Amino acid sequence: MIVVTGATGNVGQPLVRALLAAGERVTAVSRHGSDRLPEEARQHRADLADPKSLAPALDGAKALFLLTSGDFAATEGALGDLLEVVRAGGVERIVLLSSQGVGTGDHPSGPEDAVRASGLGWTVLRAGGFHTNTLRWADAVRAERAVTAPFGDVGLPTVDPADLAEVAAVTLRDATHAGRVYELTGPAPVSPREQTAAIGEALGEPVRFVEQTREEAKAVMTRFMPEQAAESTLDILGSPSAGLRQVSPDIEKLLGRAPRSYGEWAARHAAAFR
Repeated sequence: MIVVTGATGNVGQPLVRALLAAGERVTAVSRHGSDRLPEEARQHRADLADPKSLAPALDGAKALFLLTSGDFAATEGALGDLLEVVRAGGVERIVLLSSQGVGTGDHPSGPEDAVRASGLGWTVLRAGGFHTNTLRWADAVRAERAVTAPFGDVGLPTVDPADLAEVAAVTLRDATHAGRVYELTGPAPVSPREQTAAIGEALGEPVRFVEQTREEAKAVMTRFMPEQAAESTLDILGSPSAGLRQVSPDIEKLLGRAPRSYGEWAARHAAAFR
């Protein structure tokens, strides 16, 4: 049995399907459940902020895919309590979805440190930004055929969550990946202007790119996040470190094929922008 937390998310849903396709028994954990998950998956509702709520899902589990929210991961005590529950449940290995920024010093390493110290077999997947983050543009593209974003020509090697799911499935099923850290990126840096052009190509009609100033972008972001978080995000987007710009070969090594480009992702998800 393999337990997948965050099972209704951009990585969790394709991961559940990939594991089932490989013949694994899967328990899909989420806070609210979903009718979009395959019937073959056993569903369990749990809130990781209440670690004991996860315990029933761990019965017979050999491996756990751990995806935590930023707020939860920052609460070291809660993560420690969760790992105690996982250990007590008989789980042997954890695959943690982390951030590429941990390896470059752009994000705190607390969750990785906690998993390494858990006494369990562990694998860390450090992911770059997701292609799916641009779904936040969908309403504007549908209504105005326009994208508004800052730093139009700064590129980062964003990654397809479907690729992350395939890598997670490989590392969950094979214990030889224990003790490894993998950096997972797309095949090349892509800028917001280039992403906008790719959406237009997928739709078969032009989409305008409108560049925001940093202050304009901050004003929008602070509507739904603390000011310091907005500033940190804008620092990364506007002046990413060399490490965050770096393309990693790990997806190709693990899957035997190149990671999917943003253009490929946009073509598969054109309906979201139509």
